[in-house]
Amino acid sequence: MRALLIVLTIALAVPALAQDRSIRPVQRSDQGAALAEWVTAFRPRALAAGVDAATYDAALAGVRYQPDIVRRDRTQSEFTKTLWDYLDTAVSPLRIANGQRAMARHATALTAIEARHGVPKEIVVAVWGLESSYGAFRGNTPTLEAITTLAFDGRRADLWEGELIAALRIIADGEITVDRMRGSWAGAMGHTQFLPSSYLDHAQDWDGDGRRNIWGDDPTDALASAAAYLAAYGWTTGQPWGVEVHLPADFNYRDTGELVTRTADAWTALGVRPVSGGNLPPGDDISIRVPAGHRGAAFATYPNFRVIERYNTADAYVIGVGHLADRLAGGPALVGDWPRGDRALRFDERVEMQRLLAQKGHDPQKFDGLVGPLTLEAIQQYQQAEGLIPDGYANPQLLARLRR
Repeated sequence: MRALLIVLTIALAVPALAQDRSIRPVQRSDQGAALAEWVTAFRPRALAAGVDAATYDAALAGVRYQPDIVRRDRTQSEFTKTLWDYLDTAVSPLRIANGQRAMARHATALTAIEARHGVPKEIVVAVWGLESSYGAFRGNTPTLEAITTLAFDGRRADLWEGELIAALRIIADGEITVDRMRGSWAGAMGHTQFLPSSYLDHAQDWDGDGRRNIWGDDPTDALASAAAYLAAYGWTTGQPWGVEVHLPADFNYRDTGELVTRTADAWTALGVRPVSGGNLPPGDDISIRVPAGHRGAAFATYPNFRVIERYNTADAYVIGVGHLADRLAGGPALVGDWPRGDRALRFDERVEMQRLLAQKGHDPQKFDGLVGPLTLEAIQQYQQAEGLIPDGYANPQLLARLRR
C-alpha cells in the first residue's frame, strides 16, 4: 500500500518495527468490546516502545472496530486484473494530461527536489499520480482506526502493531492531530500514501514550516518525501527504470525474469534492442521481463526497477510508474501488443497452479498465489520440459495444460 491501493495482490515494502510476540484478538461476536480489551492489553507494549501514556490514551480513546477494513484486507488477494487493463487506467490520456499540468504547476519545487535527491521529477510525479491521482484522492479513513483494526485482527500483526506505534509517535511529535490523520483504508497517508513507519524514516519538511505535512493541500512535502524514500533505497541517477525492447527471433526466453541479469553490452550482443532504436543505455544488473509472455511487450529493467518495487512490489505498479513517468516526459506509448484475449488467473487458480507445478517436479516452494521469481522459474522449467516457449507467463491455458 502506500501505493496505488488499486489492489493487485500487492505486498508492501515497509519495514515493520521490531516487536515481541503479537497480542492476538479475542474471538467473540462483540468485536467492539474485544477491540477495547485489545487496546488496553497493547498499552504496555506501546509505552515500552516510547509512546507516552497521555498520547496513547487520548489517541485511542473511543477507537472503533471497522469490519469493512478487515474484509477488504482479507480479500485483496482475490482481486485479479491483467497488466494491460491496469496500464489502460494507470497511464490513461487523462492521467498523463493531469500529470503534465501538475508538473507545470509545481515546476520550481520539483526541479529543486530532483536536484537534491537525484530522482527524476517525472518519477516522483508518476508515483503521486498512481498513489492519489495527484492529490485528488488521498483517502478520508481515520488512520488510527484503520491501523488499530488491522493490528487487532492479527493477520499481519507484526506489521500493523509496528505501524500503530509509528502513528502514535507521529501524533506525539505534533506533526498531525488525530482527527486530521486520515488516509486509505489500509493506513497509507497523504499525497504519496506513506505508511507511518515510512513517514518517520523518510518524510521531509520541504517548505520549512517546521512540520512534515504530507496530508495538506500543498503537496511539496509529500513529493520531497517520495523522492527521499526512493533515494534512500538506492536510486541510480542517470539510469532509466527500464526500456521497452525488441527481442530477436532466436531469443532464449529462459533468460527472462529478475533472476537473470547481464550488462547492457551483454544483452546488446544477444540482439536486444530498444524499440526506439540504437543500443541499450549503459548499466549493469539488467533483466529482461516479459510480463505477458512472448506475445506481449518486453522490457529491459535496470536496478531502478527494484527501487520502485520498494514502494510496491507488483510488477504492474512498477511498470505503471515507469511508463507514466516516460509519458510525462514526452515519451511515446508502448509499442508491444498484449494478449488481450487472456484473463488473469484468480487467486485460487494461482495457488492450484503452484501445487500442480510442484506435483510435476517443478517446485515453486510456496503455494501463496503470488507469481514471484521462484514461481516464474518453476513455470519456465515446466514449459521447457513440455516443449513450449519458456516465457514464464501464467494464463488459463497454462493451468488447463497442467491439469491434464
